[in-house]
Amino acid sequence: MNYISYIRVSTTRQGISGLGLQAQKSAVKNFLKPEDNLLVEFQEVESGKNNERTMLKEAIQRCKEMNATLLIAKLDRLSRNVSFIYTLRDSKIDFVCADMPNASPVTIGIMAVLAQDERERISQRTKSALEELKSKGVKLGKPENLSDFSRKRSLQVRQEKANNNINNRLATALIVSMRKENKSYSIIAEELNASGYKTRRNKNFSAMSVKRLYDRHSVKCA
Repeated sequence: MNYISYIRVSTTRQGISGLGLQAQKSAVKNFLKPEDNLLVEFQEVESGKNNERTMLKEAIQRCKEMNATLLIAKLDRLSRNVSFIYTLRDSKIDFVCADMPNASPVTIGIMAVLAQDERERISQRTKSALEELKSKGVKLGKPENLSDFSRKRSLQVRQEKANNNINNRLATALIVSMRKENKSYSIIAEELNASGYKTRRNKNFSAMSVKRLYDRHSVKCA
């Protein structure tokens, strides 16, 4: 099998230091079988807020020219960007994700919806919180309003929530995709655990926890 890999980090510092890039290169290397060929590697240092993915577009074009499969190192780094997801879904090329080998165009489509919904929810929650603070007379934008502990704790909480959120979104996308293939909740749980996915409480998936995520998704889409 011929592959063209695509690796992305979100900051210039990560790009210069190799942080993130090296881990993704290792993921690609571990995914490839001895008989596989990695034809070209594309790297992109780009903010997640920037929808212009020049290297991604070039990688997709090269896949078409060389009849190769696009190999993405870590889909979880990219799934929150709606533009990336739609570009990948609409590219009409074969692709595979080293950290999520069961991903399909159906899965990617679900991720696009989830990513857009999450972005809108975050925006609305932020606006509501700011309006609440203003109504209480809090002057926003002043560093003295936050202690060092509060700032650090706030950052930690946001990071933890983001990680849990993305893990749940990725797991949900896989669950929905595999349910379309008529796989049982038990089989899906086994596949998620084998791929290293964890629940929000950092535990292995069970048939019941898989069903909860699937039902939660079904309610949102109803």
